[in-house]
Amino acid sequence: MATSPESISEKVHHLANQLPTNATWDDVMYQVALRRSIERGLAQSEAGQTISHEEFLKEFGLME
Repeated sequence: MATSPESISEKVHHLANQLPTNATWDDVMYQVALRRSIERGLAQSEAGQTISHEEFLKEFGLME
């Protein structure tokens, strides 16, 4: 049986539980932004919104 996706509230609680006790608000914001970026990238990948390695290198002028 598949598990249901975590709600945002559950994700925040999980993230908070993994932070060190001396974490700052900047640490919290960094972790939230990182998680959001990863989730967005995974969703784009699943939707087929990707480019090849060669296209990436050309886009950034690293390959002719």
